[in-house]
Parts: sequence; C-alpha cells; structure tokens
Amino acid sequence: MNLIKSIIQFFRSAYYELAKVTWLGRKEVVGATVVVVVFVVIMSIFVSIVDLFLGAIVGIIL
Repeated sequence: MNLIKSIIQFFRSAYYELAKVTWLGRKEVVGATVVVVVFVVIMSIFVSIVDLFLGAIVGIIL
C-alpha cells in the first residue's frame, strides 16, 4: 500500500508542477522551430563540406 500511495503522490506532484508551467504560444513555437531547422540545415552543410575536404586530404595522403 505504501508503494501505491507514493506513486499516487508522484503523479499528483507532477500534475501540480505541470499546472505551473507557462507554455509557449503558437507564434513562439513556430519561430523557435524555424530557427532550429535553419540551424540544422546550416550545420549539416558545414559538416558535409568539412567531410568532403578531410576526405580529399586523406585520399591525397593515402
């Protein structure tokens, strides 16, 4: 019974904490998503260029 009470208390606490969260609006979520997608695209291009460059150097060396 003690385990069941502690599980119930955990979910009550989690619900209470989630009620205090200030959720972002649609505009902020879309803006943050766009920033993340642009950053991922830029970083993937950068990593691809570095990979091609280092691959060419290794190919020359070997």
